[in-house]
Order: sequence, then structure tokens, then C-alpha cells
Amino acid sequence: MTRTHLKERTGTTDAADQAVTDAVRAMLADLRTGGEAEATALASRFDEWDGPIVVGESERRDAIASLSQPLLDDIAEAHRHIETFAIAQRASLTDFEIEVSPGLRAGHRLVPVNAAGCYVPAGRFAHIASALMSITTAKVAGVERIVVASPARRDRGGVHPAILAAADIAGADVVLGLGGVQAVAALAFGLFTETPADIIVGPGNSYVAEAKRQLFGEVGIDVIAGPTESMIAADETADPFRVATDLVGQAEHGVDSPVWLVTTSQPLAEAVAELVPTLAADLPEPAKTLASTAWRDHGEIIVTDSREEAAAVCDEYAAEHLQVMAADLDWWHQRLTNYGSLFLGEHATVTFGDKSAGPNHILPTRRAARYTGGLNVLKFLKQLTFQELTPEAAQRQGELAARISRYEGMEGHARSADVRANGGR
Repeated sequence: MTRTHLKERTGTTDAADQAVTDAVRAMLADLRTGGEAEATALASRFDEWDGPIVVGESERRDAIASLSQPLLDDIAEAHRHIETFAIAQRASLTDFEIEVSPGLRAGHRLVPVNAAGCYVPAGRFAHIASALMSITTAKVAGVERIVVASPARRDRGGVHPAILAAADIAGADVVLGLGGVQAVAALAFGLFTETPADIIVGPGNSYVAEAKRQLFGEVGIDVIAGPTESMIAADETADPFRVATDLVGQAEHGVDSPVWLVTTSQPLAEAVAELVPTLAADLPEPAKTLASTAWRDHGEIIVTDSREEAAAVCDEYAAEHLQVMAADLDWWHQRLTNYGSLFLGEHATVTFGDKSAGPNHILPTRRAARYTGGLNVLKFLKQLTFQELTPEAAQRQGELAARISRYEGMEGHARSADVRANGGR
């Protein structure tokens, strides 16, 4: 089996460089000591926001009232899809209890974290869907306290009103007008809320991702996200225009967003290679520059001599988003193992997953799909195990555990087991 590159990438998508790492470390240290005052100062410095950090109820109502009813209806419909999927996901996860051996009862309970922090970016785009994806999933999981952080900016009078509407519909308890490292720190340290988050979720730029990485352990996180990435696997049955349009649509995310095509069809590969630059050039700015640059620097077209080799490429790249436009979709569905989210057939597109279809769009990047999935209800649940024994079962376990402990050289453990094996001292 062989593969050849009709187009290779020329740029790199490295992890956060040392300058970002050092800057974030210094900012987090200042935020630990400076607390709310430092977070407020950073909001003024980076977003020119000098208003209140905690969004009040009247501000939320006014923001929602400023939006058109059709937009509010669309947000509500997308929320219904995401909530429906999350509810089914939660129903698939169950507590259980079994008798491991006579008298030894064990199991686990699924218990939600107490507080979740949801970061919602709002730089080039107003990420309505990111608010819905994170808040709704936490709510369905049963999280008691959900705090949202999204940049408040002077040029729009605070947090983007559409994000406030999405947060309200999804069930957020508090919204903070903060972005960047200061937002992540506020969520982790409980600034402005006195409720430190147990887990922080949501996409962001390299500084947000690095802040989450540095705070991981002190607080849980969903994923350490890199630039958005998408792969399409296609054969001769695929429509070149549709393939090219979807590649360009994902390249729009940013100049460092990789988009890849792997195909068993040389004619399709050549047609897509010709179409993508034209379709990218037809976008309005800034999407035109973003997509054109991403394709130039990070776009790839790989031609393979078999679908098995194409599937191997897909699993090797472990893309955040993976579309399949090919015959025998069931074969691809069963064969593929490494991806953040899968889109089967010509009628599915990553845009649906990004915005409204239901499955979560907060997904692993940089090949992390080899070992984890995206944000889901389980991310907000703890699997708490338990065990309870009868005296007879404790005697049997005591004898077994004591032997293993002494073999390992752990006499303290062995004596604890002996007490149970002997029924007393």
C-alpha cells in the first residue's frame, strides 16, 4: 500500500512556544497574589473594559432584548439538539453494583462535580455554539454551579449579547466579563464568585490553552486544544466542489488551522487542489486571508492506492474532525478509530457539528484523539467506586491481601489485612 502527497504543508503547528509559556506563568503568578484587582486590570489592558466584571441580571436581560427573535429562536433550537444528545449520553452512563465474590459487594456511583467553569471565546467570532456546548453539557450532567467567562469589550458594551443569550438559555449561573489568562485564573481561583471551579472547559487561543495546561491538576480540564483541524476521506464518488467547500470552511478558523484531504482518486485530488484556492479567494475578509493562508501553509492532499491505506492515514493523523465522503459508509464507520468527531456521508458537514447538530464540538487536537474523546457528560462526572464486605468475605480478602502485601514488602498493609483475616487484633 502506498501514499503520495499531491500537496504538502509548508508551515508547522507546534505547541505553545516558550514565550507564551513564560508569559502565562508570570500572569498566573500575578493573578494568584493580585486576585480580583489584577484580573480587572488585565481586562482593562487587553480588552479596554473598565465596567463591572460580573454581568448583572438587568444587563443580561437588556442584551437578550437587543437580539432579534429569529436569532433567539435559532439559539434555542440548537440548544434543544445539544441538550437532547447530552441527555441520551447521560442515560447511557449508569451506576452499578456487583458481588465480586461471595460477600464482597462493590460498584461505582456517577457524581457530578460541584462547580464548572466554561470559557467562551469572543475574539474574531461570537462563539454562540461554544457557550451552548459547554454549559448545556455541564447542566445535563447535574453540575450545581456553572460559571461562564467570556471577554467583555468596550467596543460592544460588555460581553457579546448573543453569548449572554446562549448562556441564559443553557442555564449558566454566573457570567464573568473576562477573557484570556485572567478568565481562566478567575474560574480556577474562584475570583468574583468565591466558587473555584472543579473543572474548566472550552476552547480558546494559545494563552488560554497554556493557562489551562499549567493549572491542570489544581483544577480539571477538558482538553489542551490546539488550532482547529479537519480531515476529509473521499473516493471517486465524492463531489469535488463539496469537498473543497468543506475544506475551505474549516480553514476559515485561522491561519494555523490544518485541513487535509486523503483520497483514493487522483482526479478528485487534482480537482480539489484547483478549487480550494479559488473558493478561499471568494470569501469576504478576514475569512479570505485566514482560509487562503491556512491552505497554503497547512493544507495537504494525500492520494492512496486503497481505502485501507486511506483509513490508516486517518487514524495516523487522528484529526479533530473527520468527514467521510465515500461509498460503503458502514465500512469506514467500523474501520476508523482515531478522531474527535465523525461526519459520515456527503450530507454531513463539520459546520453542523460546530454549530447545532448535537454532538459536542469541543474536541481533541494534535493527535490527542488517539487516547481521548471530546467534551461530554462524563467529563463532568466522577466515577466513585465503593466496596463493602461481610465478615466472612473480609477474612478471605485479608488472607489474600496480606500475602500480596508481604510479597511486595509492605508490612504495614499486611498487618491491616491480618486484622480482618483474624477477625480482630
